[in-house]
Amino acid sequence: MMRTCQRLTFLLGLILSAWLIGLGWFSVDALRASAPPPPSDGIVALTGGQDRIRNSLDLLRRAYGRELLISGVGPHATLAQVVGHGGTVLPPSLANHITLGRRAVTTIGNGAETAEWAERNDIHTLIVVTAGYHIRRAMTEIQRADPGLVLRPYAVKPPALRHPFRRPTMTLLMHEYDKWLGSKLGLSRGAGLLPGI
Repeated sequence: MMRTCQRLTFLLGLILSAWLIGLGWFSVDALRASAPPPPSDGIVALTGGQDRIRNSLDLLRRAYGRELLISGVGPHATLAQVVGHGGTVLPPSLANHITLGRRAVTTIGNGAETAEWAERNDIHTLIVVTAGYHIRRAMTEIQRADPGLVLRPYAVKPPALRHPFRRPTMTLLMHEYDKWLGSKLGLSRGAGLLPGI
């Protein structure tokens, strides 16, 4: 009985150590600035912060991709409203290359919506724009929806990550790390019906 308890304690210690090491790696990765991506067929921005939209528009303007999907837009939002919130002036010539995805309400939904849009627009290489803490999970779900897509991450640093050692930021990183682990293990399939997963 004692030996069984010792083995269980040792196993739990190993699991906790692995989780903490992984969390440390995930946090550093989430805070790291992205290098400019190579030019690609398309760009997708997952809604959740104006920095994501502003950066994706900048990439489109600089011809890093020929088409842009903004996934997870509200059902009644217009392009002018989505773009205007970031204080960005949109040249008319770019409007025809932007699609507003209105069906996704979760990261799993973002993946499905992105895969369908990529197929319709003959997109084979894709820049994924979202927050640093969200980029790994977003890419996991997009890749699961379309394994043939070549994904290139472009993480933005939202206000929530500007103070990494504050408790709210640390809590956010822990939650996002656990969500990413769940996604990698395929445990997010049922949870994906709920907003925010």
